[in-house]
Order: sequence, then C-alpha cells, then structure tokens
Amino acid sequence: MPKTSARLLALLSLLQARRDWPGGLLAERLDVSPRTVRRDVDRLRELGYPVRAVKGPDGGYRLDAGAQLPPLLFDDQQAIAIAVALQLAPLSGAGIQEGAARALHTMRQVMPSRLRHRIDTLRVTAVEQPTTRPDPPVDSSVLTAIGTAVHAHDVLRFDYASATSGSHAPPRRVEPHHLVTWKERWYLVGWDLDRGDWRTFRVDRISPRTPTGPRFAPRRLPATDVATFVTARFRGSTDASAWPCLGEVILDLPAAVAATYTRDGLVEELGPDRCRLVQGSWSWTGLAAALGRFDADIEVVGPAELRAAFAGLARRFANAAG
Repeated sequence: MPKTSARLLALLSLLQARRDWPGGLLAERLDVSPRTVRRDVDRLRELGYPVRAVKGPDGGYRLDAGAQLPPLLFDDQQAIAIAVALQLAPLSGAGIQEGAARALHTMRQVMPSRLRHRIDTLRVTAVEQPTTRPDPPVDSSVLTAIGTAVHAHDVLRFDYASATSGSHAPPRRVEPHHLVTWKERWYLVGWDLDRGDWRTFRVDRISPRTPTGPRFAPRRLPATDVATFVTARFRGSTDASAWPCLGEVILDLPAAVAATYTRDGLVEELGPDRCRLVQGSWSWTGLAAALGRFDADIEVVGPAELRAAFAGLARRFANAAG
C-alpha cells in the first residue's frame, strides 16, 4: 500500500478512536509534521469524511457524523467483534435477526480474504433457552422510541399490557432513565410519576403513545449504577450485594461438588464429604427448594425462617407423595 494511503487509514483510525484529537498529538502519533496532518485531513474531507477543525489552545480535529456514510475502517479485532455480535443478535430479543444477518453478509463481502477466512471459521449458533411460554419479540421501533425518550429526557406515555389478561390499564407516565436487558428480556427503568417510585417495565408489554411529554431533569437512581439497581430489584432487595433471604446450612457433600452447582453461594469445606453453604434467595421457600436439589442430607444452621420453610415444604411433599 502506498505510504500516503496507509497514513490516511491510520489517521482515520485515530479519529474514530476518540472524540477530539489535538493536531500536535496526531502528528506525533503518525510521526509526521502538523502540515502533513492538515493535508491528510483535507484529503479525508475530499473522500467524504466530515472532519471538523476544533478551536482551542492546541487546536485539533474531530470526526463528525455526516449525512452520508463513507467507508468505515475497522481493525481485525473490531471486525471480528462485530461479526460475533451480529451472530448473537437472535439472543438480544430485539427482533433484529434478519437485519443482523444481512449486515453480516454485507460486511463479509468487503472484508479482505485473510479476515473473511477468520470470520468463516468463527461460526456461532445462537440457541435460545427453551421455554413453554416464549416471550414475544420486542419491536425495534418500540426500542427506538423508548431510547429516544431516554436520550432526550422526555416524559414517556405508554399503555402497559397486563401480564395475565393482556388488557391495558390507564396510560402510564414515566420519566425514562435506562433501557436494560436481563436474561434475554428488555426492560425500561424509570420514575413512575403516578406512583412516585422507581419501576421496571417489560418492553414487550409497552405501547408508546405520541407525543411524548415535557422535558424533565433526570433523577438520581437509588444505587451506584443502573446494573446495581436492576440486580437488587430482581432479587427483591434494595441492595444488589445482599439477598432478602439469606440462610446457612451444612450439606453431606464434598465442597467441590456443592460449589459446582452453586452460582453465587459461599461454600466452606468442613471435611472430605461435608461442607457449609451460605446462600440467598428472594424467598425462604425458594431458598429451601433450591437447597433441596442437592439430594443430600441437610442440617439447617439458621435462621428460624429457613427451618420453617423446610417444614412447610416437607408437609407439601408428604401430601403430594400420599
């Protein structure tokens, strides 16, 4: 590749990597003079890339989004990451499988042969978890409408379908804060204006209304970040690091075996075939049932609520067996 062309590609890659670049730093990274950087920037503009000069003490350049999409530049790792992400699109629940497949085909067509070969050897089959009641796919236009309201800080008005009958209650008015995914489902996190509290809404049950409401000043989440908040909510707790129900038992199992089947419990070895397990759940009955799946003798250390949950399950199981 001619030296100038290689330098233009390197310059374009740098401009895509961060928002603003001081001219002197670009010249240093490319090992050329500031004058050469200015000439190369002019060449990129002639090719359709909207490179804008940035005023300031050092001066610099910024690659803006343009009305037309010029050729994009990806390094090998970026191209592979995009190819893998497009193959995993069916698991996103966003209803973009067809578009992702076409995008991957288009991207593959323009790849260098060496990179195309690497992508072809990295075929991924996205398998959805089987369920008796599969979730309806999320309409990408609904995701876009919600994302727009989140970005613009506009109050979102929407109908929210009931989980049982599918009927709609009166429209909800929510200050949208974040779109999140949790176990292959999409959720909206927002402040419910009518209930005066933070809520999570399943996106597949949302039917946005237009127009959106007035602008709002974003509130602070009652957590350090949205991931912590969502984790805590789905655990039925206000603290993502703690379960609302936490119990301790002793299992007649090797610690290595118990640890294999414990996702977030704390296992302590007490002997060759005996261990202590501290585990949490959203309910005491749920915790007792989860511990019962180890198919081993169990000694409850505490608390009393866990003992009562085991007793309740024992009665139910005895009745079922009878």
